[in-house]
Amino acid sequence: MGIYLGLGSNLGQKSINLKKAISLLNECGVQTIKQSHIHKTIAVSKVPQPDFANQVIEVKTQHDPKKLLQIIKLIERQMGRDRSKPKRSGYERPRLIDIDILIYNNLKINKRNLKIPHPRIKEREFVLKPLKEIAPMLY
Repeated sequence: MGIYLGLGSNLGQKSINLKKAISLLNECGVQTIKQSHIHKTIAVSKVPQPDFANQVIEVKTQHDPKKLLQIIKLIERQMGRDRSKPKRSGYERPRLIDIDILIYNNLKINKRNLKIPHPRIKEREFVLKPLKEIAPMLY
């Protein structure tokens, strides 16, 4: 099936942020196989904020899902994402980078901090559109 990550940015130079995140992932042993075009999407939030640049990438890695999540969180922090304040539903803050594990092969994981496949894939056009671009057989 494959491993697919969703990336988003709505602060700064968005397309550069996405490229930097992909580069950092590659440096950490998460090799990009395919990547969608960058899609501009309107932020879905109760608080006005800038539009997003979204992208989906297919990757190959020897890391298990838990380790992959640790790498993702590290990269988000390195790029300036602050998760110290709890988010309230619908009130997500603008961010330089957001990386989500969408699919990890055929695994199904339902833990508090790790849910695979991502539980809201089918609700998010900003994920579905780029995912269909590189993996039309999935959704």
